[in-house]
Amino acid sequence: MTDENAEEDRPKKEMDPGTIGAIAHLYRAEVFRSTHWRSRLDNTTNWAVVTTGIALSATFSNRDASPLPMVLVGLLVTVFLIFEARRYRYYNMFRARARLLESDFYAPLLLGKSSSTNGTWARMLADDYETPHYHISLVRAAGRRLRSNYSWILAIQAIAYFGKLAIHPVPLTEFSQAFERAAIGPVPGYLVFLAGVVFHTSWIIFAIVTLRLDKRYRKKRKSPMQAI
Repeated sequence: MTDENAEEDRPKKEMDPGTIGAIAHLYRAEVFRSTHWRSRLDNTTNWAVVTTGIALSATFSNRDASPLPMVLVGLLVTVFLIFEARRYRYYNMFRARARLLESDFYAPLLLGKSSSTNGTWARMLADDYETPHYHISLVRAAGRRLRSNYSWILAIQAIAYFGKLAIHPVPLTEFSQAFERAAIGPVPGYLVFLAGVVFHTSWIIFAIVTLRLDKRYRKKRKSPMQAI
């Protein structure tokens, strides 16, 4: 007899008011934790936006200002993205629990159906509490945050950098002048330019690859909690 058949053969134990009340408090706790980590995600994004704004102000403050701040802010935004991906893994875990309760516990109650602690949702939730674990990898988490927020920040950084080279100290008349303006100390401008192209091409490819990983993972998932 398989586990699924054994599960079906077990007598269903209807929930008493005390159990329902306990689950209601549990749901409130999971919503609070997911909201807390959601606010931490927003804080990290705000850091990236503010630092990019400061770099823009410094770079475009006058015609002789160096474009170097726009180069450095791209690296700093990448660090913030890694921080946010780590935080997203916590948010994803708590949000998945809350979502499971919404879809498999509260929705049937609202439809007038009986709820049982023998349901699959209860077993999945209990397993997740007994052995807590992330539901998403760091790479996929970084890809999600990149596609939703950081791609726009990095795109603005790239446009601003090349805009700076194009207009200061005077508008470009020849493309070769951009290499001269892009030089950073002893580093030739063409190498800086090439590094920028590689950097921005890399995050675009990363966003596309992780999107495909997300789609493939959802098709193969074994638990509804892993869809969040």
